Amino acid sequence: MQKRYVSIWFRHLLADWQLIRRPELCDIPFVFAAPDHGRNMITATSPLAASQGIEIGMRAADAKALCPGLEVLDDKAGRTTILLKGLGEWCVRYSPVVMADDFSVDGLFLDVSGCTHLWGGEREYLKEIVSRLKSKGYTVRVAMADTAGAAWAIARFGKVTPLIAPGTHTEALLALPPEALRLPENTLAKLSKLGFYRIRSFIGMPRSVLRRRFGEDFLARLGQALGTVDELITPLQVPVLFQERLPCLEPIKTRIGIEVAISRLLEHLCLRLQNEGKGLRTGVLTCYRIDGKVVQVSIGTSGATCSVSHLFKLFELKIDQIRPALGIELFVLEAPKVDDILPGQEALWAGKPGLDDQSVIQLLDRVTGKMGPDVIHRYVPAARYWPERSANRAVSITEKPIAQWHIDRPRPTELLSKPVPIEVMALIPDHPPKFFIYMGIRHVVVKADGPERIEREWWLDVGEHRDYYQVEDELGQRYWLFRSGHYGGEQRYQWFIHGFFA
Repeated sequence: MQKRYVSIWFRHLLADWQLIRRPELCDIPFVFAAPDHGRNMITATSPLAASQGIEIGMRAADAKALCPGLEVLDDKAGRTTILLKGLGEWCVRYSPVVMADDFSVDGLFLDVSGCTHLWGGEREYLKEIVSRLKSKGYTVRVAMADTAGAAWAIARFGKVTPLIAPGTHTEALLALPPEALRLPENTLAKLSKLGFYRIRSFIGMPRSVLRRRFGEDFLARLGQALGTVDELITPLQVPVLFQERLPCLEPIKTRIGIEVAISRLLEHLCLRLQNEGKGLRTGVLTCYRIDGKVVQVSIGTSGATCSVSHLFKLFELKIDQIRPALGIELFVLEAPKVDDILPGQEALWAGKPGLDDQSVIQLLDRVTGKMGPDVIHRYVPAARYWPERSANRAVSITEKPIAQWHIDRPRPTELLSKPVPIEVMALIPDHPPKFFIYMGIRHVVVKADGPERIEREWWLDVGEHRDYYQVEDELGQRYWLFRSGHYGGEQRYQWFIHGFFA
């Protein structure tokens, strides 16, 4: 696939942002300034202030002398970065790969390979971006080329067309100044001193000569613009491997329209998953509204699945959470978590399917989707002796246990996550309690069984063993109590309650 990149240059990023917030400043020249070594230096200017000779890097006091009506606003460190990151996340609707410009703080790169046809072509794609950003109040210049470096150069210095046809970016660069190659100031000064005012002046020179005079970084920037050197693109949002996008010709406002979009996305996504032998465990639907807001809903499954009908039912439960407002222009469905899926062998489990029955799994998913992710849990036995460590929460319904449940000894129906100290009156050395006090209530023991000794896991921690007793009080309620350690000497040993029997 032919690689294509778009560069977006926000010519007055901070000024446009301020005018959006304070439209009354449209007829007033203003600048942003920040302290620098005891002086207040201008960091950004409005178009009106720039037209009166105010420049970035000028002292604010000098600027006010030059323009008496100038309004100076305080700039904050990192504001431009935060603002550009937000605009980059908004631009994800046009491409899954959006990167902030690492050379300047007022631009974005979009890897638009394979995206432009969704908007009717490259020219319509660029028009859409410019018109949408302009409608929001941002003044931008955009360009599209085969390399990110060429797109950057054309967006800032091009005067003919912002759309560079595939394979023609080298010719488009020849008439541009060296500044279009994103070079440092000292290198630009050397080029100017030698009379190289256009890229065509040195592009044909031997690489050894250019390296000797201007260094390796110069050749790297030139190669990035020409496409002979790869340029690392680090996206603001790392694209998910299994992702489907559905742009809409008209904004979607109705529930039926949202259902159709989800169904179509699931059909494509499940087909890809099935071809890869994968099944969805977590699905995220992101809806980009035309007012710039983003709405997101997610689902989870107990087991990996490629069933379109089942996944649609889970998303159907979430549609009421999607507020389309003026309309949704882009749907993005992602599967950030997938698992290997094995084909079922119905002849083996048809008689007694248990947790392998897909209908059971789908029922659990629907209950979880409707009631919440913490409603249903599955636990598997752990190879541990301590009761509170003897079970682990399963990550999926298909997880296989590494140990077997111990059924030779009775265990309480409800096990406390942490034993609770109680007051006990018991005969020694190995007799069960006569009574115990738990939460301020005195329970007289009428029946008891035990003790069952469980040794401490000495390879994990140190301490005493436990002697467990099953006891029943006068009301017929049964409890699981234990004494920590031996009786002996003057040391006092504590009793605990650890669970309740049905």
